[in-house]
Amino acid sequence: MTDGNTARETHPGGPGGSGSGRMAKVLGGGLAVVLLAAVGATGGWLLADEDAPPSGRNADAGATVPATPSETPSPTVRTTAPSAPRTSASTPSGGLTVPPVLGTDFEDARDELRDLHLGWRLVFGTGSGRDVRSADPPVGSAVRRGTTVALYVAGPAPEVSVPDLLDDDCSDAADDLVEEGLYPRYRTGRTGIVTAQDPEPDSTAYWNDPVTLTCGEEQAEPSGRPAPTP
Repeated sequence: MTDGNTARETHPGGPGGSGSGRMAKVLGGGLAVVLLAAVGATGGWLLADEDAPPSGRNADAGATVPATPSETPSPTVRTTAPSAPRTSASTPSGGLTVPPVLGTDFEDARDELRDLHLGWRLVFGTGSGRDVRSADPPVGSAVRRGTTVALYVAGPAPEVSVPDLLDDDCSDAADDLVEEGLYPRYRTGRTGIVTAQDPEPDSTAYWNDPVTLTCGEEQAEPSGRPAPTP
């Protein structure tokens, strides 16, 4: 007696079913689980942050998603103040500058420096003439009172007559020497009166030559009376 299953099909769930039927059911169930998990994850992203764009590039290939503020480096701005141009007319607080002495007679240039309470140093050349060719610091330079300015003269040092300074006050004698273009040297100090000088009065010297002064107390002249006996 036979049943209706003439082809002897085996039901997958039957006891006589082969292992391939059970495997197909397992695979089918697993695939469904994977699909459900994927759908659940996608739905979770949409619910959790549906306004946030995906990282990287936007869906539009021509637009780039701007970086968040934390990703944007702060620009480094370097500003350099323009350096002030150097000019010969720049002055300190006193406004004192080397006067325009170029081309003038060196004595006039010296007097102008002295009137401004500046020192001077004369440097004579080997050419001809008494005019100042250059100055150091240069004309227009900012200087302070007491600064010594070197004056470079075209020609050599001219001759000068040594004044008679004997019996003069030592400090006054020094001023007279400087006025004549000479410079004092002291043999015994700078106080008292001039008792000797070298070179002698009315000798010929040249600008910048030194004159040695011997200063001290005036020697008492003998009275002509014999000294009292003890």
